Amino acid sequence: MFVILGYVVILGGVLGGFALAGGHIGVLWQPVEVLILLGAGSGAFLASNSLGIIKAALADSFAALKPSPYDKNFYLELLLSFNALCQKARKEGLLSLEKVVDDPDYNGMFGEQIAADRRLMEFICDKLRLILTGVDVNHLEDLIDAQLEVHLEEGHVPLRAVQRVGDGMPAFGIVAAVMGVVHTMESVGIPPTELGKLIAAALVGTFLGILVSYGFVSPITAVMENRLEDQLNAYRCAQTGLLNCAKGTSPTMTVEFMRTIVPHHARPGFIEMEEQLKAGKG
Repeated sequence: MFVILGYVVILGGVLGGFALAGGHIGVLWQPVEVLILLGAGSGAFLASNSLGIIKAALADSFAALKPSPYDKNFYLELLLSFNALCQKARKEGLLSLEKVVDDPDYNGMFGEQIAADRRLMEFICDKLRLILTGVDVNHLEDLIDAQLEVHLEEGHVPLRAVQRVGDGMPAFGIVAAVMGVVHTMESVGIPPTELGKLIAAALVGTFLGILVSYGFVSPITAVMENRLEDQLNAYRCAQTGLLNCAKGTSPTMTVEFMRTIVPHHARPGFIEMEEQLKAGKG
């Protein structure tokens, strides 16, 4: 939402300022310059990445246009889900969680948002399986830390792929401008008015390269990076719940440990959490 709003403000500021200065916006529409710029950028993107990275980069780029799913409601569902897990383990024993591992939708144990995040559910269920085998808590923590480190590195791969495209756009804009200048030089015998149009068209290439890089691609990579951090925070919150579940910590304290590491903007308040827990018990 805010990415699109930002794009509108960028275009409004640039084109509005150009128009107020007496420029004609129509002259900025140069399809050939756009073709050279986007064609070169797309070609470089395809040539420097594997199919898996290309798919991940496109998926993450489009996802960045949507609001972050890791809001207060998401964390509220996550905390309530682990409260239910710990309650079940406390009353019926750890082995009772085997049904949850085999069928994550069992008895509506997890909220809709949590169940919809398949990677997070896979992460939780895999670690619950280890807990059921009686794994040492310290080993479990080391294992999760290693997995989150790998997850972070994997998340940066598509981010860097998009970032490299953005970094290359000003250079491809110069390529488009140089091609325009070459065309202008071979047309040096035409009237000055026509020559001026060719020079203006060539300069549009540089303008578009810089605008696309800093005005459109850079914000997307920033949102992708923030979204990756939000995702890791959700995994760390789940990690805290899993470790406390393995230790046999009480459900109330497990939820409080998890709530403490939730980012402030998405953290349910203490009273709000208490009311939700009481409502769940009722």
